[in-house]
Amino acid sequence: MATDSLRFVNDCKLGKDTKVWNFTNLYGCEIGSECMIGAFVEIQRGARIGNNCRVQSHSFICSKVTIGNNVFVGHGVMFINDKMDDGKVHTEEKYWKPTTIEDNVKIGSNATILPVRIGKNSVVGAGAVVTKDVPANSVVAGNPARVIRKLRV
Repeated sequence: MATDSLRFVNDCKLGKDTKVWNFTNLYGCEIGSECMIGAFVEIQRGARIGNNCRVQSHSFICSKVTIGNNVFVGHGVMFINDKMDDGKVHTEEKYWKPTTIEDNVKIGSNATILPVRIGKNSVVGAGAVVTKDVPANSVVAGNPARVIRKLRV
């Protein structure tokens, strides 16, 4: 456990050469090698992040989020694990849904990601609200996010 007045890291697995900036709150998560976790980021218990990822400042990664390798998460990105399908906020994990971000995805600043799968090599535009799965090699934007073009990979 690395705790000081500037950051809280408890019960986490951190890979080789991963840098965690000050003013973070990480607990019960797993982060791969050669990652960078920016200031004012919270990563909750059960979240998993692959290798060579960047999570920029002020982002929130909740339980049940799995992020692949070589993923960029922009500033202020919010992950949500409760779709509130019944109109209620659920504090019990049995109601939470998983989110999967595949390899080589880029997520723009201030995007909101509900429980979905984002396919490999995709790009999520800044400010997008992703409510449905994103196919691989796609660019999505808007609220709700929609595919605006396909990428050639």
